[in-house]
Amino acid sequence: MDADNKSYDDINVTPMVDLYLVLLLIFIIMTTAGVQGVKVNLPRGGPSTSKPIEGPKMQAVTVDNQGNIKLNATAVTIDELSSKLESIKASMPDAPIVVRGDSGTQYQTIMDVLTAVGRAGFTNIGLATQAKK
Repeated sequence: MDADNKSYDDINVTPMVDLYLVLLLIFIIMTTAGVQGVKVNLPRGGPSTSKPIEGPKMQAVTVDNQGNIKLNATAVTIDELSSKLESIKASMPDAPIVVRGDSGTQYQTIMDVLTAVGRAGFTNIGLATQAKK
């Protein structure tokens, strides 16, 4: 009779661990499936807490949807852009650079511009986006 009135002071956690592992697997599978099907629109950005880059030293590189590159409203090729950015870096080493790309611009052109900006040695680089509506 003493064996029947004995209290149990341990808890079997195996079913709880099984439940947590199943939930973890479901979460991982759903997250992976959601990431693969996400459609992005790169030119749009969310609300930003950072302040906009301003000032007379700011340099703007614009790429339109035909792939034409402009440095401060002056049309340049990618090679001319590199040389002009190096001369700007020599005269204003801390000048911020803003890259503005049209939503129809090919990604490779933007990458070529960012590579040229990086080779010139600029560290304060921003990508212009539109605020989400």
